[in-house]
Amino acid sequence: MSTVFLGTSDFAAAVLERLARSEEHRPALVLTRPDRPSGRGRRLTSPPVAERARSLGIALAQPESVNDPEARALIARAGRPAGTPGAAAVREERQTVIVCAFGALIKEPLLSEHEMLNVHPSLLPRWRGAAPIERALMAGDAQTGVSIMRLTAGLDSGPVCLVDTEPIEPEDTYGSLAARLQELSGELLVRALRERPPFVEQTEEGVSYAEKITAADRLLDPARGAEELERIVRALHPHIGARAALADGALLGVHRARLVDGAQIDVGSLDRGVMALDGRLLLVCATGALELLLVQPPGARAMDASAYLRGHGPPGRR
Repeated sequence: MSTVFLGTSDFAAAVLERLARSEEHRPALVLTRPDRPSGRGRRLTSPPVAERARSLGIALAQPESVNDPEARALIARAGRPAGTPGAAAVREERQTVIVCAFGALIKEPLLSEHEMLNVHPSLLPRWRGAAPIERALMAGDAQTGVSIMRLTAGLDSGPVCLVDTEPIEPEDTYGSLAARLQELSGELLVRALRERPPFVEQTEEGVSYAEKITAADRLLDPARGAEELERIVRALHPHIGARAALADGALLGVHRARLVDGAQIDVGSLDRGVMALDGRLLLVCATGALELLLVQPPGARAMDASAYLRGHGPPGRR
């Protein structure tokens, strides 16, 4: 039985690298998403997992759909001598397939043809779904973790064989927390493959869903509280980014922010929204305010708030 790895993101690439260092479980094949146009120039760009697989010297495939017969045959032949008939391989060779942040639905019959292990960065059943790290930060959770589970047709609802926790620090961003969870995921996955602990069905108590981040999730709505919005800024940095609406309707990217000390500024006397006050760039909220520290005007690079105020000066300046 060989190991096959399915993943796409930077998070998955880090887990792949740890798995590759484990000689007994080094993947024979990596499958990821096809190259896609990216950036302003729409340059064709490989997913992070593709780049990592190439650097590690692991066989790589980028099918349009992992569920197609050709992709299934590749998985079934992984680690077998060249020339093995594809159809017979699909029927006879059962692999261990590791899925981590792959970003595409795995369907039958592929789902049942192999042992499918999923690396999920949350304490299941909390935060099933696409954005568990971001949602844990947004919710103000005190801890999160990693679950190694058997992939099933349900959304992250399969039985779990290993779990470990990771505290969420007050200053954690997605970047800092994801880095620790990547390391934890790799170690926990290798342990699961070595020790083969039993699987336990998830309870339905405490289920929550980590929906994909949308444009609405990114918007820092001043009708909400400053503490909630500060968590959103951290949860979306540095990979997605939060945004605040200016008086003219333009959206200002917000990469770093901190809560304003209410004893220093009487925000109750200020209108809600983005404004400059005493040389500081503020987002006044329903309760409290945020000082915006690192921002990105439309069509420009990220800059300190002081540089932004010198060059722009938002409506509502005082």
